[in-house]
Amino acid sequence: MAGLVNNLLILFLVFQNICLGFRSPLSVFKRYKDTTRSLSSECFGSDHPVISLGLSDFALDIRMPGVTPKQSDTYLCMSVPLPVDDEAYVVDFKPHASMDTVHHMLLFACNEPSSTENYWDCDEGTCKDKSNILYAWARNAPPTRLPKGVGFRVGGETGGRFFVLQVHYGDISAFRDKHKDCSGVTLHMTHQKQPLIAGMYLMMSVNTVIPPGEKVVDADIACHYKRFPMHLFAYRVHTHKLGKVVSGYRVRNGQWTLIGRQSPQLPQAFYPVEHPVDISYDDILAARCVFSGEGRTTETHIGGTANDEMCNFYIMYYMEAKYAVSYMTCTQNANPDMFRNIPPEANIPVPVKSDMLKMMHGHHEETKDSDKTSLLQQAKNEEEEILDQRRPTISCRIDVERKRKGESACKQILDFSDFHIEEAVEWPGLDLKLGQVSGLALDPENNLVIFHRGDHVWDENSFDSKFVYQQRGLGPIEQNTVLVLNPSNAKLLHSMGKSLFYLPHGLSIDKNGNYWVTDVALHQVFKLGADNKEPLLILGVALQPGSDKSHFCQPTDVAVDPVTGNIYVSDGYCNSRIIQFSPNGLYVMQWGEGTETSLGTARPGHFHIPHSLALIPDFSQLCVADRENGRIQCFRLETGEFTREIKHKSFGRELFAVSYVPGGLLFAVNGKPYPGEAELVQGFVMNFSTGEIIDTFIPLRKSFEMPHDVVASEDKTVFVGDVHARAVWKFASIEKMEHRSVKKAGIEVQEIKESETIVQARLKNNPESTDPLKKQEKQHLVGQTSTGVSFVLITTLLIIPVVVLLAILAFIRWRKTTVYGADGEHKLDSSSGRILGRLRGKGGGGLNLGNFFASRKGYSRKGFDRLSTEGSDQEKDEDDGTDSEEECSAPPPLPAPSSS
Repeated sequence: MAGLVNNLLILFLVFQNICLGFRSPLSVFKRYKDTTRSLSSECFGSDHPVISLGLSDFALDIRMPGVTPKQSDTYLCMSVPLPVDDEAYVVDFKPHASMDTVHHMLLFACNEPSSTENYWDCDEGTCKDKSNILYAWARNAPPTRLPKGVGFRVGGETGGRFFVLQVHYGDISAFRDKHKDCSGVTLHMTHQKQPLIAGMYLMMSVNTVIPPGEKVVDADIACHYKRFPMHLFAYRVHTHKLGKVVSGYRVRNGQWTLIGRQSPQLPQAFYPVEHPVDISYDDILAARCVFSGEGRTTETHIGGTANDEMCNFYIMYYMEAKYAVSYMTCTQNANPDMFRNIPPEANIPVPVKSDMLKMMHGHHEETKDSDKTSLLQQAKNEEEEILDQRRPTISCRIDVERKRKGESACKQILDFSDFHIEEAVEWPGLDLKLGQVSGLALDPENNLVIFHRGDHVWDENSFDSKFVYQQRGLGPIEQNTVLVLNPSNAKLLHSMGKSLFYLPHGLSIDKNGNYWVTDVALHQVFKLGADNKEPLLILGVALQPGSDKSHFCQPTDVAVDPVTGNIYVSDGYCNSRIIQFSPNGLYVMQWGEGTETSLGTARPGHFHIPHSLALIPDFSQLCVADRENGRIQCFRLETGEFTREIKHKSFGRELFAVSYVPGGLLFAVNGKPYPGEAELVQGFVMNFSTGEIIDTFIPLRKSFEMPHDVVASEDKTVFVGDVHARAVWKFASIEKMEHRSVKKAGIEVQEIKESETIVQARLKNNPESTDPLKKQEKQHLVGQTSTGVSFVLITTLLIIPVVVLLAILAFIRWRKTTVYGADGEHKLDSSSGRILGRLRGKGGGGLNLGNFFASRKGYSRKGFDRLSTEGSDQEKDEDDGTDSEEECSAPPPLPAPSSS
């Protein structure tokens, strides 16, 4: 009985010591409810705007405290102290505003707000000290978030300790009912150190004078960059009424690279840098604002009022945390002569629709002082918008054998490839009996649509030297050439296209589910309804090749703009052009010409078989697989202007097809290498923003022979059709593959194969969503949760040590009973007393499991080191001398099978 009492006493001490010693991360918060101003009951049911999101993450609600503006164009400000003493990072934003009442919102970080009132008129200013813009929301702009690999640093020794919210109430007619407004933003914050820190670079003219009646006046700004590298991902332009166009560039070795160009009369949000630009030491940042003084009778100077002008080019960037600077400015023109070589586009106005002009000036006319300091502050009081970007995830490759030895800590790395493409070997579609597979697409229901040639083949006898089809005697294909399959089990859902086509080639599907196909023998483009036997639209003249506005010559592919309905046709094998048609099939324009092979290097806009099209609606671009030039070329949809080239040595000499997935992923397949060349026939996954290859993939069953088309869905399922193998492969990311998963301490470990493990860091509280609003009903407020942590979590953490402890006690009891017989109970009591003494430690203070187990042979303290508040076991204690030799990189593609 005494032994049982001792056992229970030990368990009680274990639970008491660990429960009291476990420090909730919420205990780092100040007594926030004592300092937070009470909010209107119409806004919240609580005065606690801090919400726990797990061990290291929390949400901070920043709202106007129930205000009713009295007149239009009112600017109101309010401040909220940072609820933690130590350094934190803002990683996401959730706006709460209605376009009916709010024109724009701005969020600043600073150390001393301009007022200590609940809210104040922003005429008094926002901050007394230097302030940094963290976020902005503008009406008619979609909700936006920071790139997930990037955070704004606040608190600590260098970050601001207050947030100041500025809300511009435009038209106050919505306040006729005298309701109170609670617009604002919820911040997702974390204590986890962010590898990349966001910042703002402001280029601003301070001495431009616009003469009255002058048609064109240029304001130029240029500075040499003398810091560590930064990466640009968004830009915003700002002038007042006289501005026509603002452009920004990086100048390196005399080469001008466009950062961004926009009309300042459009909604002044942040726009994406279409081809992300890096800035290195000694690069030059240059910007030009173009004004017109027409209509003015006096000179116009740079200033803060509506009758003055401003010339601002904002750049949002990120830098490595150890070098990060949160705010930089450029207000000079270091090299006026260089602007003789500025690209002509910098002086071409951007067209603005009349209905957009109503929204153009939302700035606050709060100051008449035009000195540089005032202008810098005024520049920050403008509506802005943070660009949503795809985040690089944190992943590591860990050797399983080392993991079994307990050496499983891994270093965080940035990797855009949060997945690896592998063939879905269980998919039965590979066994379908098909003709030459020329085109693939996904319909609005995500069903797979295949365009194949049935019993027809394209060979050396198909065309004469003038590209006229020579096998008309065979008649059209008698099989259904369009097959609709269930993408999961390859079951045939629908088929059509019998007796319509001679040599099918390209296939795409518009947002309404219509099929757009090309036939290289007919030299035509067809629009087909999913349930119509007859074409809805035909472009081109049957069996007649040509190069004018009404003829094609072996057209290869079609793309349809989901916004405008415009039709783009790649034409083709014997024409080297892209043709744009209106939604009803009227010719609009064309661009492109043949490649001059004698030059050796293909020039932009030159094609050698434009073979496949991918429309990029996110960036209003059209990308073309320039097949025989082995590259991807991208162009602006509206103008056909060349924007970029993506070319890699691993493409080889031929690139057959390209496909885009909203969110920033580009997929492509190449052709067979020429004799003596070693490039694999494979698929590629690329980051559209940078053009870099994220991953490559090849089949496990059979081999690629001539992969002719590729299509991918938003869930990263990829299908590849091969014209020679007459097959369709399905590939999926390893996130979707069936693997054995183990979740421990907020880390998901997926055993992929015996030699390596993919580790993905997840937020502990909810891996599926980090949206603070979705958790608002599920989380306790700070005042309610700072007293402890989940009992379930504590119990989980105690299971292993308690089990070990019970096993030791049971062993001791059994051993003493065996050795001492009837005297065992007395001996056990003594032994238990000695154990309790060791548990209390030499000082006799508290229970010290570390000292107790440290006396055991071969024991490591690792399991009892202080708990990390980072929510991840990747952080090592400073006193832990263990070295990690794990390889931190994305998983490599599987080795290629031998070619058949």
